[in-house]
Amino acid sequence: MFVIDRVPKSTILNVDSEDPAFKILMLKMNKIYVFLADGFETVEALAPIDVMRRAGLKVTTVSIMGRHEVLSAQGVPVVADALMGDFSLSDADAIVLPGGSEGTENLSACASVREEIERMNNEGKLIAAICAAPMVLGRMGLLKGRNATCYPGCETDLAGACYTAAAVEKDGNIITACGPGVSFDFGFAIVAHFCGNEAVATLRSQMQFDR
Repeated sequence: MFVIDRVPKSTILNVDSEDPAFKILMLKMNKIYVFLADGFETVEALAPIDVMRRAGLKVTTVSIMGRHEVLSAQGVPVVADALMGDFSLSDADAIVLPGGSEGTENLSACASVREEIERMNNEGKLIAAICAAPMVLGRMGLLKGRNATCYPGCETDLAGACYTAAAVEKDGNIITACGPGVSFDFGFAIVAHFCGNEAVATLRSQMQFDR
């Protein structure tokens, strides 16, 4: 069983975690919620979570299944930080939707997920979806007139979008990505949105991406 570390760690900020100033900073950090449903693609959730936490973003995983343990498409059990409905997401700065065929259908069928997506979009806050998950946004009509990408074959559900087939696409407050192979790039795009390209360059160097 994979238990996600609940303590955000940063390879960019070199700080004393007991410093009161650091604790205040943590309270002001951008809050990212990653929605997990049975059948999610393992790497599409865990790679972006890893990258975002390295960047110092406050990431919380949220199970929509009514239980903390969520089973990925590859049979990896992951224990989420929280359950959908147990707390308010009103402080969210971004929500992230991993893909996976079954996972995407579970996300799309969840009224609470759709309500949060609608609210976030109305507030102009970041929504990020990868692989099949952009279909959730497309079915809601949120991609009309936007550039978007997804796993090949899923574009028929991107109603009204300009399908680009790019690895990662950002249009306004929505980031989409095409599949598991670009999971790290998807995470870097989210980090760039909040922390800037310099932070991404630092991360890529520290993680040995550019060797």
